[in-house]
Amino acid sequence: MQHIDHEQERFYTAIAGHYSAIFPFNPQQVAFTVSQAGSVAGRRLLDIGCATGELAFGLAEQGATVTAIDLNGALLARAQQQRSHPRVEYLQANMLHISRLFGRAAFDGVTCYGNTLVHLPDPMHIGSFFNEVFAVLKPGGALLLQILNYDYILNEKLEELPSIDNDEIIFTRRYRFSAGSPEIRFVTRLLVKATGETLENETSLFGLGSAALTSLLHDAGFEKITLFAGFNAAPFGGKHLPLVAACRRPE
Repeated sequence: MQHIDHEQERFYTAIAGHYSAIFPFNPQQVAFTVSQAGSVAGRRLLDIGCATGELAFGLAEQGATVTAIDLNGALLARAQQQRSHPRVEYLQANMLHISRLFGRAAFDGVTCYGNTLVHLPDPMHIGSFFNEVFAVLKPGGALLLQILNYDYILNEKLEELPSIDNDEIIFTRRYRFSAGSPEIRFVTRLLVKATGETLENETSLFGLGSAALTSLLHDAGFEKITLFAGFNAAPFGGKHLPLVAACRRPE
């Protein structure tokens, strides 16, 4: 696990200065969070894998008090510089230690978007994370997740995702698969248009399928588990890249 943490630290530090250009803010994330969790005004939320803080800032603008955590210090520095808000606290913290950090029943809702979950290496660690979230949620609180649709990716052996090409960067994303293993090597190349600089990097992801995700959530005690094909809340299933999940801790 320590090797994986170091690899991911290098990966995200390398792209931190361009992260907002690669993954610009998606207002649908805020709208989806409000639609699933209810009004966030006056609520305390935990945003896990906050990166450069766009979601945390957007939720705070809706009246929430947000604790936003990430492991990567370079991303957090960007968040603090560019997405400071009086109702957002940015912290460098491990997603597997949140009950120790924040205590039980501390939050009305938890978000974990941006494919953060599958940076954990295996079902044991993912299950431990869900137990941690269950502990920090108040009864009736919502957990909202977004990963990719690894049913589709693994079944079709998709070796390349669509490139991200805008005024600032071109970001190419490729997968290398291991026979008989859900581990995926995520290989990227970033071209910065203003300077011509290129950054090549890679890290490991765990190809978590929808059935395994649902089972692990159920085992942790969550109920009302619903899967979607994106933040537009379209039904899950088929050849689409996003997988978005909503569930709740029982009342």
